[in-house]
Amino acid sequence: MECEFPTINANDDQMKAILESVKTIAVLGLSPDESKDSNKVARYLQSVGYKIIPVYPKDDQAILGEKVYTSLADVPGQVDMINIFRKPAALDPIADAAIARGDVKVFWSQIGIVNNAAAQKAEDAGMQVVQNHCSMVEHRKLLG
Repeated sequence: MECEFPTINANDDQMKAILESVKTIAVLGLSPDESKDSNKVARYLQSVGYKIIPVYPKDDQAILGEKVYTSLADVPGQVDMINIFRKPAALDPIADAAIARGDVKVFWSQIGIVNNAAAQKAEDAGMQVVQNHCSMVEHRKLLG
């Protein structure tokens, strides 16, 4: 299931438009450990004005001052984008959960995370797809 090269991916103009339009980002795999990439990226995104929603398997804690949810399905309210810090094999059920929500517009997996089958599923459901790109790096490059 894991692929090295993304066959479905947004270009720079599409990523810029995504980053200009989304407001709420659920970060799947957001670690409370400040040394982890997921925490650094989410902290950056929060610092530039996005509403961050941590999705992490350990319950009843806060990360970056925000309530943690154990699954995407548990997150209340609108989710514009999911930013994924999980292994490629986890992306299939994540795509299913995003589709089931019905409000996710963007399916974004971080550097090194590619799952073309999950990406196709998300795209077929009307989501924009970004794979193998860091949202922090792209924000700095395209909007900085």
